[in-house]
Amino acid sequence: MSNTIYIGYYFTVKPIESAVEILIAELGYAGFESFVETETGVTAYIQKEEWHEDILKDIFVLQSDEFEISYTHEDIEPVNWNVEWEKNFNPIVVDDLCSVRAPFHAKPETIYDIIIEPKMSFGTGHHETTHMMLQHLLTADVKDKTVLDMGCGTGVLAILAALRGAKQIDAIDIDNWCYVNSLENIERNNVPHVNVYEGDASLLDNKHYDVIIANINRNILLNDIKIYANCLNENGTLYLSGFYDIDSASIEKECNKNGLVFESKLERNNWVALQFKN
Repeated sequence: MSNTIYIGYYFTVKPIESAVEILIAELGYAGFESFVETETGVTAYIQKEEWHEDILKDIFVLQSDEFEISYTHEDIEPVNWNVEWEKNFNPIVVDDLCSVRAPFHAKPETIYDIIIEPKMSFGTGHHETTHMMLQHLLTADVKDKTVLDMGCGTGVLAILAALRGAKQIDAIDIDNWCYVNSLENIERNNVPHVNVYEGDASLLDNKHYDVIIANINRNILLNDIKIYANCLNENGTLYLSGFYDIDSASIEKECNKNGLVFESKLERNNWVALQFKN
């Protein structure tokens, strides 16, 4: 992957709420594989060999009258992503209980210490949604339970579930880079009972879990909540994040329609993480 050339698109979005998650979802379907949210919008990356001149033709949010979206793009020459990562990553501590750090950081005094090298994958704990899902897991009863981490990114949430005593964890992501990176991070954190799969919710046929974590985007969640509900064991718990507070009502409505009852909410900079029970 070190010789892969990427094209970077730099999107400026107004208003930024809602539009960014829709944009990321549509870009993902178009073949973009990595995203960095910024103060003004989002930066998206696609491999040059996957790019074509009409790549944005079916990105419908760009034609929406509700938002002002402008962009530029450029070729990104091959770089050592781990070096870039080391330049920009600082360790974090969640609720004084869980640290998320790179291998080159000093080990902190926390109960749970997770070592992550994300490369271009999403999920270091820095983003509000990952941070809140870590918070949920720190209070969740996962000991001896089966857990699904849907849209696992770096595998950080699956790793914390394993460290907190879950007996069997499945981690799924549609992105190959995330799949490979999760495998690396799971080995790095010595949690071999985490199983990683590349794919989407179609992999969940005949699967059942006590706890499901899904940190994806609003549109995918709304489409897949019914599948998650069918996969939950009796008295199971579903944690959802990846969307703004203004989308909470539509998420809760879909959950209620599928027999799930709202339990609690965490909020961080207008992002939310919701807990439901069946």
